[in-house]
Amino acid sequence: MTAPQRLYLLSLPFLLLAVAFFSGTSFAEKADQDKPLILNANTVSIDDVEQKYRLEGDILLIKGSIVVTGENGDIAVDPEGYQFIEVKGSAKSLASFRQRREGVENEFIQGYGKDVNYNGKHEVLILVGDASLKRLLNMQMKDQLRGWKIEYRDDTQQYRVSPSNTSAKSSLPSSRAILAPRRKATIQ
Repeated sequence: MTAPQRLYLLSLPFLLLAVAFFSGTSFAEKADQDKPLILNANTVSIDDVEQKYRLEGDILLIKGSIVVTGENGDIAVDPEGYQFIEVKGSAKSLASFRQRREGVENEFIQGYGKDVNYNGKHEVLILVGDASLKRLLNMQMKDQLRGWKIEYRDDTQQYRVSPSNTSAKSSLPSSRAILAPRRKATIQ
């Protein structure tokens, strides 16, 4: 198999994955932006001038429907009030992220990884290291993604699953997606 053919075969699942998620109609809960940030950890250090927070040990972060857990983390707040969250898991457990989606009732995005990064301004979630992401509807799994790195852009409903940079080409594919069928909207 030639290099262009291999590249085509490797990129085809990612293209199909992106197309499948374009058809969704739910977005992150918009009311989350206006909710207070609740921080629970063994140690919380606050720099009010710089709008930076450092959390250490047994983190539970809640902001509206967003719930993040992990072992160590940092939060930065920009002048517009948007939070940028970076949380790392421990050697024993992964960090986690969960958020209710707006629109369809009881729909959630839930993810795990060694590192969880969330950009509140652009609504981008990045999970790195043994990453998994699920879309749940009424607590039933609809979509599931696995890979070394998962990037989810809520504003455009795009997902990208990537293998580790150190993965051997012979071990590909190292990303996986299970997607539920989408219903087409009917115009009445």
